[in-house]
Amino acid sequence: MDLRNFCIIAHIDHGKSTLADRLLEVTGTVSKREMKDQLLDQMDLERERGITIKLQPVRMSWSEAGHEVILNLIDTPGHVDFSYEVSRSLAAVEGAVLLVDATQGIQAQTLANLYLAIELNLTIIPAVNKIDLPGARIEEVAGEIAILLGCPPDEVLRVSGKTGEGVPDLISAVIKRIPSPRAQSDARARALIFDSVYDEYRGVVAYVRVVDGRLSPHDSVLFYATRAQTSILEVGHFTPLYRQSSILETGEIGYIVTGLKSVEECRVGDTILLSSDREREPLPGYAEVKPMVFAGFYPESGEDFKLLRDAIDKLKVNDAALMYEHEHSPALGFGYRCGFLGLLHLEIVQERLKREYNLDIIVTVPSVAYRITRLDGAVSVIHSPLELPEQQMVSSIEEPWIRADIVAPESCIGAIMSLAADKRGAYKNTEYLTSAAGAHTGRVIMHFELPLSSILVDFYDKLKSVSAGYASLNYELSGYREADVVRLDISIADECVEAFSSIVYRPDAYAAGRSIVETLKKKLPRQQFEIKIQASIGAKVIAAERISALRKDVTAKLYGGDVTRKQKLLKKQKEGKKRMRSMGRVDIPTEAYLDILRR
Repeated sequence: MDLRNFCIIAHIDHGKSTLADRLLEVTGTVSKREMKDQLLDQMDLERERGITIKLQPVRMSWSEAGHEVILNLIDTPGHVDFSYEVSRSLAAVEGAVLLVDATQGIQAQTLANLYLAIELNLTIIPAVNKIDLPGARIEEVAGEIAILLGCPPDEVLRVSGKTGEGVPDLISAVIKRIPSPRAQSDARARALIFDSVYDEYRGVVAYVRVVDGRLSPHDSVLFYATRAQTSILEVGHFTPLYRQSSILETGEIGYIVTGLKSVEECRVGDTILLSSDREREPLPGYAEVKPMVFAGFYPESGEDFKLLRDAIDKLKVNDAALMYEHEHSPALGFGYRCGFLGLLHLEIVQERLKREYNLDIIVTVPSVAYRITRLDGAVSVIHSPLELPEQQMVSSIEEPWIRADIVAPESCIGAIMSLAADKRGAYKNTEYLTSAAGAHTGRVIMHFELPLSSILVDFYDKLKSVSAGYASLNYELSGYREADVVRLDISIADECVEAFSSIVYRPDAYAAGRSIVETLKKKLPRQQFEIKIQASIGAKVIAAERISALRKDVTAKLYGGDVTRKQKLLKKQKEGKKRMRSMGRVDIPTEAYLDILRR
């Protein structure tokens, strides 16, 4: 069997999914009657937002000069928050199609994904997409790619994912340039799990790349890392739906129905071996994913915690970048402290829990992981503001910093440098992109170092704003540096609300506290007693607001007599309000949590 395994890598919105649609259509894998846009994007969420969230494999067949070749394609996401999906896809293939939009040129994530592919020694096939658009700069962009890869400009393919122009040439290039899998077909079976999903009826379904040997139904297999054993129920390929087959051979990409009911037993990056090969060496897995953003997930109703636990367990099978651990809050009850690769990742997970599992979630204010050095020399990493020790017990606090690459027009350099400076960033250097002829293209790559916490909320939106939408961002963790931060606590009716606690820079603490208490004053409903809202650092209150009580006119029934009668009734009412305040509890509406989160 002649095989080629490859994936498509590109910046977000450069046409990966559209090109994948044309490949399926041109190869006859999907009939025109069944064809629809973004066919490989299985989730409604992906179609609504127009982005790829999950990697998706598909098997195609193509005849070249009377010789049939099997093509295994993995469509990958483009957003920086889903780079772990890309890295897992690259580890399962021998080559990658580097796709660049002819109107936008090279972007930040184009470079990041390219470097990932080069590190794995994959064959790169460069291609300029969207050549049918009126504003396409085909030769200019092809020149940029040629300089980036060090190849002649005529090796850069010209394709249109929309019209299908150049797609057959791209398939021919994949067959000619990408090597077929090299492995021992007569060796004992070994397969790499690059993704998995949970099926309610069949258990865990593992997506695998068979590296050595072959796997078939009824084979007794072992999962190396978890030591779980099972008998294979079914094997098959993606077309793009599951298509059952009798065997998965060396180099093939397909699925295995494991029958495992425990989601913990099948891990992404694990090796599947035959049960008789318990001591055999596993395949090199994936680098451990490092979450960058942390937030607490709590069910709106405490009774839904079991549903949340089951939902997160199943979601973890399908999203290997999601990290979580149990957490308990006196105010919110039982929940999870979850780690994400970015705010979009957080938003997608929250939306998937709501849509796929019908769960309404309270999300605490996102934070990053801080490294704490105590006075006794002990070092620990905290993921929640509530874990931050008292200030008098801390020697130093360090926060994570990132290396950011921003690709933008030359005219935006000043505005972007000003934005980075506002976010406490440090400018490193600027590279000017040139065409194959050596002429300036008017675009630059700017390198900065920034605190991760400063880009969490609105940095990307402001970057798009100052560059008229042309700038793109990619970042990676670079290390920890000392930071002057404090814990900001929010109290409502003299009760600290843990969900609103956050770690902020000391100079920004007053503005942040003032913003939160003003937002809560607008959102909280009035009660029969006065509500105090306070923002504090330790024992010091830095901002406060009050919501006045709903008041009944208890003196309305008086029709005469001495003024002391009126004072007596008002004093009695005041004492009742005081007693009610000491007993009363304020229910915080979900909208208030969401508004603070968006802040």
